[in-house]
Amino acid sequence: MKIWFDVLTPKQILFFEPMINKLGKKHRVVCTSRRYREVSQLAKIRKMSLTFVGSHGGKEKFHKLKASLSRMNELTKIIIKFSPDITVSFCSPEAARISYGLGIKHIAFSDSPHAEAVMRLTVPLVNRLLIPWIIPKKEFTKFGIPKSKIKQYRAIDASIIVKGKARNSTLSRLKNSKKRILLIRTYESQASYAQDKEFQIIPIIQKITYAFSDYNVVLLGRYSKQIKKLKNQFGKKITILNNVVDSNQVLSRTDVFIGSGGTMTAEAALKGIPTISYNAVPNLVENYLVKKGLINREESPNKIIQLIGKLLKSNKTKFKKKAKVELSKMEDPYIKLLETIQSITE
Repeated sequence: MKIWFDVLTPKQILFFEPMINKLGKKHRVVCTSRRYREVSQLAKIRKMSLTFVGSHGGKEKFHKLKASLSRMNELTKIIIKFSPDITVSFCSPEAARISYGLGIKHIAFSDSPHAEAVMRLTVPLVNRLLIPWIIPKKEFTKFGIPKSKIKQYRAIDASIIVKGKARNSTLSRLKNSKKRILLIRTYESQASYAQDKEFQIIPIIQKITYAFSDYNVVLLGRYSKQIKKLKNQFGKKITILNNVVDSNQVLSRTDVFIGSGGTMTAEAALKGIPTISYNAVPNLVENYLVKKGLINREESPNKIIQLIGKLLKSNKTKFKKKAKVELSKMEDPYIKLLETIQSITE
């Protein structure tokens, strides 16, 4: 069997990597992506072979559309030549349109019904949609897919990443630091679902930098422009990582994690790291982990400072135990993928 994976984000690299490795032992697998800073660098760290086609469209709607149309045109030629039996993606709009147009069975994963634009472009066209059990099917049926085509698995996507092995990446600026580390992850500023929102990450960083000057405040940005802007504003007051890093590696050195509520926030929580979400884009996964007591949600900069102080003094063992219990209940979505491949190819 020939299987095509379209892998578009750092999260998708880490989520799909074990599936690709297992399927690659028995089947022909091709993996495509797009030129995008975090993906390109993480693929090298993880030693994943990707064929880069097209690029990320950036923040503006016109550029997103133009990049998608261009990528679809270029990608179609490659896929016609490869002629896959199955497409697997994390709701890639290009993979959805090409697979539908060429009559290729398409299995998509998603834990992000809040990404409305992407859901509308992909969900109605896929043959099966695989989602975490904590997300009601109705969150996706409203986009045009029948309930019967949605399959749930008992896992949060970040659990697959947490269970994976870390790879060495450039952490030279942290290796020699004896200070405790407060890691801040910036929000996804170029996603379509974040277009009409401005999140006050700057005041949060300012407050943390001032209140915890004896700590190593580390910032992990997403885009080159975003990183440059933050460097201009904060200079050497904090450690701003220039390169993409393996999340498992950097989190293993983290004392408190402050994230936007996305995948890395869930990773930190499931690793048992005291975690704060400033809730940049409210989502159901973050909401579940807050209810489970694995994430502390706080949006006020002043209250975040108070919470960090409290977490630094807390018993870390309880966080580890709680996370371990939660992880032990989660299954491997790979099993559900195999079952789904078999059911649509029989």
